[in-house]
Amino acid sequence: MSISPNVPSPQESYHYEGTTGTPRWIAVVFIVLFLALAGLGYAGYSVQSRLESSLAKTQDQNKLLTAQLDQANSRVADLKGHIDVTEQKMHMTQAELANARSRAESFRKEQMAADQKFAEQFNAAQQENNQKINAVASEVGGAKKDIEATRSDLEATKGRLERATGDMGVMSGLIAHNRDDLEDLKRRGDRNYYEFKIAKGKTAQKVGPVQITLNKVDQKKSKYTVTVFVDDRSIEKKDKTAGEPVQFYVRGGSRMPPYEFVVFEVGKNQITGYLATPKDSGAPAATPAAAATKPS
Repeated sequence: MSISPNVPSPQESYHYEGTTGTPRWIAVVFIVLFLALAGLGYAGYSVQSRLESSLAKTQDQNKLLTAQLDQANSRVADLKGHIDVTEQKMHMTQAELANARSRAESFRKEQMAADQKFAEQFNAAQQENNQKINAVASEVGGAKKDIEATRSDLEATKGRLERATGDMGVMSGLIAHNRDDLEDLKRRGDRNYYEFKIAKGKTAQKVGPVQITLNKVDQKKSKYTVTVFVDDRSIEKKDKTAGEPVQFYVRGGSRMPPYEFVVFEVGKNQITGYLATPKDSGAPAATPAAAATKPS
């Protein structure tokens, strides 16, 4: 039996039907895959947008942090500069402090040496002063003894010294009869005293504020005659006796006690005695012997 070539066989007919019709489950799979891809694409876009936004924020934060870091670095640099300057100043201050301490130590040593020297000088001066004070105390003690002795001598000589009426009728001061008595009068200091020893002759001898010429002596009777030159005038005192106050006034002294002299020793050709004048009297000018009246 011949088979017509245009009539398919049963096997070929089945195969045709199978290849021309698309299964439904494959379309569903494609749809699901498409939806999944779309979802994944949207999700990727959202994630990318969020990442880009986060990256922009991060970049802004990085810029801010960079600016802050730059400011911090600048501050650190300034701080380091201040620290360097401070360290330099500290080094300078430490050097100056060390120098000041050295000077202070030197000054302290010098001051201690000066104090020690001053203490030594003070002790030496104090010892010297103590010695001088002791010496002065000894001298004062001796002077007190001398004063007491002098006072005792004055008290003892009060009995020997006496007053007498002078040749002008005026009561004299205390009169001396010898040199010891005269020394006692000088220590009392009531009047000015001028001791003299006059030899007989024509030449007058200066005695204190006056001049005196011895004209005549009588040793046996202890009498003498003198001429006193004072105030451009001459005053003769004739036949006077040893121990007698011989008085005379000077110009301008009538209201004051008279001058007086006492002879306590009449020798062969000389007399020895003293002239007493008031403390407050001026010294009258003595007449030169050459210009005075020649005694008779």
